[in-house]
Amino acid sequence: MAERSDNLTGAMLMMASMASFTLNDTFVKALAGDIPLFQVLFVRGIFTTLAVGVIVWWMGALPAPVARRDYGVIALRMVGEVGAAYFFLTALFNMPIANVTAILQALPLTITLAAALVFGEPIGWRRLTAILLGFAGVLLIVRPGAADFTVYSVYVLAAVGFVTLRDLATRRLSPGTSSMLVTFITTLSITVFFGLASLGIDWAPMDLRATGLTLGAAVMIIGGYLFSIMVMRVGEISFVAPFRYTGLIWALVLGWLIFDEWPEPITLAGAAVVVGSGLFMLYREAQLGRKTRFSHGPRPR
Repeated sequence: MAERSDNLTGAMLMMASMASFTLNDTFVKALAGDIPLFQVLFVRGIFTTLAVGVIVWWMGALPAPVARRDYGVIALRMVGEVGAAYFFLTALFNMPIANVTAILQALPLTITLAAALVFGEPIGWRRLTAILLGFAGVLLIVRPGAADFTVYSVYVLAAVGFVTLRDLATRRLSPGTSSMLVTFITTLSITVFFGLASLGIDWAPMDLRATGLTLGAAVMIIGGYLFSIMVMRVGEISFVAPFRYTGLIWALVLGWLIFDEWPEPITLAGAAVVVGSGLFMLYREAQLGRKTRFSHGPRPR
């Protein structure tokens, strides 16, 4: 009974994490056309960095030792995070939120494939087939050459690539390096990078609505990250991991209610293929008794 209770708790935390990340996306997208992206990322970054800094201080992770070999890994992770944030949110400003989220569901597939290619981790023909089918589902969503194809679909794919880089770098961190400290360094780097980038644009005045949306996005990012940490500590990963796909449900509902967006049937079919491939891979991981490759870290910030 206790194990089932832990699984239920883990599932709820996973759904809360996905809801938080999708609400962040919704708040940021609501600012499109009113506030420049670099300004949004910088202002939100200030709120986020302050909040993460308080959490790190409260947890006693600052100051904390960082192995010398981790400096380069952390720098590589920062590159992945900055690139993912730029490409993902630029696409989010210009595409339906459900389409962007659907493409992002390919992350577990790309991470598994990249880990096999870079680290030589074993991958059988069944999982490789699932990955290829998942990529075919992505093509149904993106539909290169279609009349409604835009370059922003490629931006989402670039974001997937950068997140994969980020997560592969994270796997190379020493066990003794505090994950919260790495998060603080990454959040600070994003704030500084986009703060400098925003110097080259004309800032827009932020009224109460814009400030509230930006603050709300920062709160959701922090909530999503904390929930994603908590979910790794309870329940069986094979039971909890499938609930990460509830983020797509949130994106469909919020896109319809707030932005009056609804994906075309072929896009929904592609999303179903991607999700189905991911679920099969998770099943194979559990069947083989291996640690799942699914990423539970935060989506692009």
